[in-house]
Amino acid sequence: MDNPVVVDFPLRGEWVAPNTPGKRVPSHGTDQLGQRYAYDFVRTDPAAKGLRFYRGSTRRYLLRGVPLRDCYGWGEPIFSPVAGTVVEAADGWPERDPVHPVRDLGIALKNALTFDPKRAGSLRPLVGNYLIVETVDGFACFAHAQTGSLQVAAGDRVVPGQQLARVGHSGNTTAPHLHFQLMDRQDWRTAKGILCCFREYELLVDGSWRTVHNGIPEGSDRIRRL
Repeated sequence: MDNPVVVDFPLRGEWVAPNTPGKRVPSHGTDQLGQRYAYDFVRTDPAAKGLRFYRGSTRRYLLRGVPLRDCYGWGEPIFSPVAGTVVEAADGWPERDPVHPVRDLGIALKNALTFDPKRAGSLRPLVGNYLIVETVDGFACFAHAQTGSLQVAAGDRVVPGQQLARVGHSGNTTAPHLHFQLMDRQDWRTAKGILCCFREYELLVDGSWRTVHNGIPEGSDRIRRL
């Protein structure tokens, strides 16, 4: 991919990116809402294979769901990967607790089939608690944040590494995660996605961590930033 914008990695610890432009484009299966090159980052059990994002048994998750407090990524800090000015900051959207696969997948399917962003009065059912930061390279967007966790407001200047919020389960999500994207304008409805890569992170290769510069994670990669 040619000439991606380089930004810092917005999380700490170990993560996977089930939706990433390193796996497919559009990464979320659509160009709508500036999502062409969007990333989803989920924190998983490093000792387990796949996308096991919760503590406890699979049986409990399938039958009763798992409390947010038992999800590895929930509440993890989100750091600004860019310098810029906050132009939108929306908090107060509720999270669903516990995380339950049938309910959450049902909501996601309903939104995919019926939600029309051109007619909707608000995008909050999709993005939940969110931030948009204007930068020299576009507008950086952070969605699905933990309720009550936003630490900045519209008009605030932010710098790389500054904590912005915490990972949550608000809006259209089937597990606590960070949705991050860069787009060419502030209005999600008309925006086009901008490809970005991450200045530095580590990739697990054959049991060892290898430093990657200006990389785009693939869907099966285990990545971390200390």
